[in-house]
Amino acid sequence: MNIHNEINSDIKFLAKSEIRLKILSELYDRPNSIHGLVKRTNINYSSVSSNISKLEQNNHIRKIKHKYHINPMTKIYFKTLIDFKNTVDIINDYNEFWDKHNLDQLSIDSIKNITDLKESTLVETTPIDIYKTHNTIKNELLQSMSIKAIFPYLHPDYPQIIESVLENNGKIELVIPKSIYSAIITQIDMKLRRESSKNGRLKIYPVNNDLKIYLTICDGSMSLGLFKNDDSFDQNRILVSNDEKSHKWAENLFKAIKEDVMK
Repeated sequence: MNIHNEINSDIKFLAKSEIRLKILSELYDRPNSIHGLVKRTNINYSSVSSNISKLEQNNHIRKIKHKYHINPMTKIYFKTLIDFKNTVDIINDYNEFWDKHNLDQLSIDSIKNITDLKESTLVETTPIDIYKTHNTIKNELLQSMSIKAIFPYLHPDYPQIIESVLENNGKIELVIPKSIYSAIITQIDMKLRRESSKNGRLKIYPVNNDLKIYLTICDGSMSLGLFKNDDSFDQNRILVSNDEKSHKWAENLFKAIKEDVMK
């Protein structure tokens, strides 16, 4: 049996039993005895004992002074399984957001770390509130002192939002298409724009490349919008989050896209 088959066999063995996964989840954090695992998992003694025996026989755990320890390779297998499960969960939870949308500008790292968005909320327009997504983002932008954003299209509110943030001594960094650069910049007060650019509070990167993603990073929040496969922006749904991991995920994506389009 080659190493590839061995790994597949190990992962299948671990994933096959919910009880084994619960046991490994406990042992991943700290060694424990069978009685301790029974208490922590609320699984009956015979089931815990039986699965402990199977895990030990397959070299996934070892017993040291009455407590079971998870083996290093099994820690890797277990984390891989949990990451995969969380990825599937986030795709299923926000299926309408991801399905039939252009994901080309998501970096490899952002896809790999997609589970960082698990605390996000899907905001969708309704027949009663057709501007719900835009107003959600607009409110976040206007309350922020530091903004990084990728605006792939021109909205009439953008210049006013930018001007308002700059007037409050805020800081803005934008990646936008060259085609909308003049339309945005000429609507911002000239003196304010020049002063803000001079002292580094306003940085705009106009790019020739098509931008197929919408991203805003505010003081403590982020929002993500996608284009449909027909190249139209989906204004009906955005993913928003105030979670620290999501915020860092968005920061890394902004950096990756800015570096890519500025080449």
